Amino acid sequence: MKAVVFKGRMEVVVEEVPDARIEQPTDAVVRITSAAICGSDLHMYDGRTAALPGTVLGHEPLGVVEEVGPAVEKVRPGDRVVMPFNISCGRCFNCARGYTAACLTVNPSAHGGAYGYVGMGPYRGGQAERLRVPFADTNCLPLPGVPGDDLEDDFVLLADVFPTGCFGADLAAVEPGMSVAVFGAGPVGLLAAYAAQLRGANEVYVVDYVPDRLQRAEAIGATAIDFTRGDPVEQIIAIRRARQGDLGADMGLADKMMGVMCGVEAVGFQAVDWEHPQDEKPNRVIEDLIRLVNPTGHIGIVGLYVPEDPGGINPHAKKGEIQISFGKLWEKGISFGTGQTPVLRYGPRLRDLVASGQARPSFVVTHRMPLEAAPDAYAKLARREEGYAKVILKPGG
Repeated sequence: MKAVVFKGRMEVVVEEVPDARIEQPTDAVVRITSAAICGSDLHMYDGRTAALPGTVLGHEPLGVVEEVGPAVEKVRPGDRVVMPFNISCGRCFNCARGYTAACLTVNPSAHGGAYGYVGMGPYRGGQAERLRVPFADTNCLPLPGVPGDDLEDDFVLLADVFPTGCFGADLAAVEPGMSVAVFGAGPVGLLAAYAAQLRGANEVYVVDYVPDRLQRAEAIGATAIDFTRGDPVEQIIAIRRARQGDLGADMGLADKMMGVMCGVEAVGFQAVDWEHPQDEKPNRVIEDLIRLVNPTGHIGIVGLYVPEDPGGINPHAKKGEIQISFGKLWEKGISFGTGQTPVLRYGPRLRDLVASGQARPSFVVTHRMPLEAAPDAYAKLARREEGYAKVILKPGG
């Protein structure tokens, strides 16, 4: 079968690899109809992880079940399914408590497993014609409809970025009437803003510097903040102060609560310095959120951070050590949460929102390409080429 294979820094190819097959009684083999490229894939492509050449990439797959093992009870050939990017057994101590991103059984070398990702177990990725799915009854989410229908692009986003946006909103404790700032207007950041709106947030700000991404934020009704125009924290505070006007002053909020109550970090360890956008500054976004979030507020950190970064800007960054103003965080009583999204927790609810027309996350999709176009797509995404944000590969056409 054909698959997208990582060859080394800045190089992927589409080549023949051994067919996916049933290896355990609980496995299924899925014929892939859509597989999205994630920003996390680009970290490997850029050489910023310890990924080994030969890795079959892709952790956002959707398709049709072709074959199941003898122990599979719920999933049947012909079922249309999407696979959460984290592989889980469904039974261990963490899975039973809903923490499927930290499954204790699927990865011999660490906790948590995923398709086609560095350090996440021996599983090939889904940017391929077929995919072996372990623990299929747990890791296949059934979908209505047929391949290629109007909801295909929405449903494939249930594998990762839509649940991750919702997870960011959860970690940031977004509730109706809240003020929210999302740093990063890539697909995850935009969907975190979208999730905040679905939850009834009163004000949503999205910070980035790429014009196309900021336009997408404005298109969903968020306030776009271009950090090349100045300190994004000061920009947001100035807008909020103007909006609150006399009401804020009357309530004694003018100086103390003109930040936001909820912040989402959707950038990760390759953050750039808004003062010098050509330079990386791994702690920039977290530091800005500590400054911006009000006392007793919350921060959700869903941007990717890694314990090993060969391209880190200093010895600490190479080991995933990020300096933050913990004293200020503590002083303000800000709580924060981090980690991979337990996608399984969100899948059924988000699937039903999409199926009922109440959510259409596919507004982040910019391109649909055949599998063979993957090398070109990776190159353009890595260059942050204008107009490229979320690419969905379509094996078979």
